[in-house]
Amino acid sequence: MRLIAVCALALAGVGCAQSSGPAPAPASQTTARLTIDPTRIDRARDALPDGYEVAAYTGPPAPFAVWGFRGSPVTDPAPCAALAAPAVDPGTARGWSASGPGGIVYAVVAGAAGPPITAVRADCARWTAVSGHTTGVVTGVPGPDVASAQTVGMSGTATTVVEGGTETRSHSETFVAYLDGYVCFVAVVTDPGSPDPALAPGFASDLLAETVSTLRG
Repeated sequence: MRLIAVCALALAGVGCAQSSGPAPAPASQTTARLTIDPTRIDRARDALPDGYEVAAYTGPPAPFAVWGFRGSPVTDPAPCAALAAPAVDPGTARGWSASGPGGIVYAVVAGAAGPPITAVRADCARWTAVSGHTTGVVTGVPGPDVASAQTVGMSGTATTVVEGGTETRSHSETFVAYLDGYVCFVAVVTDPGSPDPALAPGFASDLLAETVSTLRG
């Protein structure tokens, strides 16, 4: 009887091992969904409200550029510059911009040329940037929850002094996702003096999450 019981337990163990065999398959499917296809970024335009004119984005693939800064801005603290100028390969950049009553919307993706930002964020709750006649103040905000990605959120204001001492101002909401081999950012830039209502709060954050989902297919 004892021999029969031992055999029964052994067979039960084999059965358990066999039942757990197919488990790796879902993990493989999940990995496939995380693969980035930059050509898909144009599909994220479907999330725009009506009345927006869309064009291909051809500028530098960095938030600094869409905020109105040129060259290499000087930031304080200095490491915070990496948040608005992520390490990417410019030759791989794809994206679009859209102008409408709620401001200008940008969505850009590029191949990562360096590791994601980690420790920098702790020292960049509030930082400044200067480039030529443009100065800005940036405040860190929570990024959206995106699976298998690090995200950064930034709310900023920029002031540019033009000829005659006239000042132009802009406000930006920017969210960046560090993906597997890519960096994607979405920014909404508005004119604080515009009579048109701004896009809904959270639009830029939601659009980043939607864009990443689109890039993954």
